[in-house]
Amino acid sequence: MVIPSVLPERPTEAIPFETGWPVRLADTDGDQRLRLDGVARYLQDIGFEHLEVVEGGDTHRAWVVRRTVIDVLEPISFGERVDLRRWCSGLSTRWCNMRVQVRGSRGGLVETEGFLIHFGAESGMPARMSDRFMAPLQAGTTEHRLRWKAALTDPLPDADQPGVLTRPFPLRATDIDMFDHVNNAVYLSAVEEILADHADLKSGPHRTVIEYLKPVRSGDDLRLIGRRTGSVLDLWFAVGEEARAVARVAAR
Repeated sequence: MVIPSVLPERPTEAIPFETGWPVRLADTDGDQRLRLDGVARYLQDIGFEHLEVVEGGDTHRAWVVRRTVIDVLEPISFGERVDLRRWCSGLSTRWCNMRVQVRGSRGGLVETEGFLIHFGAESGMPARMSDRFMAPLQAGTTEHRLRWKAALTDPLPDADQPGVLTRPFPLRATDIDMFDHVNNAVYLSAVEEILADHADLKSGPHRTVIEYLKPVRSGDDLRLIGRRTGSVLDLWFAVGEEARAVARVAAR
């Protein structure tokens, strides 16, 4: 299985990086539930905080998210304080899996894992992490030959197929980052847009997986293409006839 049904626990040898903050109103929906895009921003924030304290963090500032897994086990709500723990669950020399646990002060629990690729700041290409930077990552996992394998491989469906919905998703200037890419958290806001019509999927424990295939840039005509099958909602981010990202939300 590409993604285990239960994300790996923290090994006793690993010392996670820890931080926390209150859940703000802007990160929650109409039911005061912490949204998926809010979780994605939390993952970005703890990642950059972690780089501030880890050895070699100053020379490893450029990362691309290839996949994010978000398991909402107990919903986190507005007003809770969240404690976040971050550790490595597998790596190779150019990429790694980073686990982040988000635990709310009133019992909320979200478990996440992200596949991150390290890029050279000057080359703009995947680059080897330094031995000094990798040392604490390696200490907490026995997986040192991590390989990429896509979990979401269904092709982009035809828009006229039964049960397939298509919706435009106009991009805003605030969606674009310094590389002229749509920020990865924005994709999760699009997932929330479609998920709003499938309240049963988020009423209990659920898993969201998103894999980023090619960047979406400013000026792209982005469409969301969705398909519900039982307790699974699939969503493609299409520019023309090409899928740039794909997501799946499934009840657990």
